[in-house]
Amino acid sequence: MRHATCMNLSPWIAQLKRSRPEDRLDGIKKSDVMIIGGGIAGLSTAYYTMKNTKKSVILLEGDLVAHGATGHNAGQVVTYLFEKSIAEIVAEYGLEQAAQAQDAINKTWGDMEEIIRETAMSSTLYACTGYLGCATSEKFVSFLDDNHWLEKAGLKGDTNFISREAAKAWADDLKPYTKLFSVVSQQEILSLLETEDTQYHAVAAARKGCLDSASFTEELAGYLLKTYPGRFRLYERAKVEFLELKKNSATAHSGGFHVAAKRVVLCTNGFEQMTILNREGEEMDNHFHAEVRGAVGYMAAMIEPLDRHPTAISYFPKETKRAEHGDDYYYLTRRPHDAEKHVRHNLVCIGGLEEALPEGAVYDRKAPFPKEIAKSLRTFTKKAYQHTPRHDGEFDMLWHGLMGYTKTGLRIIGAAPCNPVLMYNLGCNGIGLLTSIHGGKKIASILAGKKQKPSIFDPRDLRCAI
Repeated sequence: MRHATCMNLSPWIAQLKRSRPEDRLDGIKKSDVMIIGGGIAGLSTAYYTMKNTKKSVILLEGDLVAHGATGHNAGQVVTYLFEKSIAEIVAEYGLEQAAQAQDAINKTWGDMEEIIRETAMSSTLYACTGYLGCATSEKFVSFLDDNHWLEKAGLKGDTNFISREAAKAWADDLKPYTKLFSVVSQQEILSLLETEDTQYHAVAAARKGCLDSASFTEELAGYLLKTYPGRFRLYERAKVEFLELKKNSATAHSGGFHVAAKRVVLCTNGFEQMTILNREGEEMDNHFHAEVRGAVGYMAAMIEPLDRHPTAISYFPKETKRAEHGDDYYYLTRRPHDAEKHVRHNLVCIGGLEEALPEGAVYDRKAPFPKEIAKSLRTFTKKAYQHTPRHDGEFDMLWHGLMGYTKTGLRIIGAAPCNPVLMYNLGCNGIGLLTSIHGGKKIASILAGKKQKPSIFDPRDLRCAI
């Protein structure tokens, strides 16, 4: 199977099984809650709203369910909250709120497993011990410092290893953290990272996983339509052009049709050229669009024999530059995959390169995959990953997807301060699967009228207060 071209070919979309009919929006519709966005965030929000409240829901998706970022990622499931250090979060929000957020995401593993079990999905969460490789003392110390703060809060951090050579060379930097790592051989470090690239000297090991998030989301949509036919409605190819907010209601306008609801939840990447008009209080359209910045992430995949276990590995090499939202790095996932004629193989996905979406630009999902980025991914893969002999560094698939980075580096979950009719569950910050599910559960809790503790995920706007 070798059909990688310069087109956008996601393995999740290629493998997606879809049997339900496509329902189009028409006329005027009404519901208690309107959700905009049919990815993992939108469907998770709908799932918990159905399960934990009595409210009716209409979900609007501008394209097809799971065909956005949910269908264009590398499928890595991690409990890292953000592209931001725990130390930075503690400095800004305090240790208590930082610890509460991390603990909540840790527990979302159980929520994801419960959804799969309760809905009898065929989608599989491949849990594993994943690894994060560091080539510099600076990066390894930053992860050790995160561990320090987590343990101070009573939470378990990563399990950390360093080579004997690096333990000596980095001794001065490591002095405050000597109880947080074990010294092993360089070969053990390379073995954990499945690499022969000797620039890596330290590893952080933690629970990670691999998931076909597109299949997960599509199956969740089917389950909700079947289980709650009187309360849940889903309309695809219903791109919202205009969203009007009043004191106690919201109206979305799409293609000449309209949806009215008491609350509206934005579960998109936040920059779909939607106009938002707040008729009660401060104008928020420009503010909203500035909250989430677009970045196009690039990924590639190889098909390999089904002879190695699932894994998720991140690599922080020496040659990194400080990006707007964090350091550049590469990541890799490997999990079983139906290739051709339902023959099971391993799918190895590699990613990490991205480009900022210029302000005001519209992401083109059909845009060709840049040849120079494909070349860079091949170079990294040849150097870092112990791939099977059949691969000469070429890929079977290449794809890109739109990611949303918030200004704070944190997901935005909750009611908009300028008008609580509007709610948010958005901002993947590069690692959004577990945080999307956590956001959906929290939104449903708010809709059920339950009091919420202050959170690092709360929307913030100094012009307004709820």
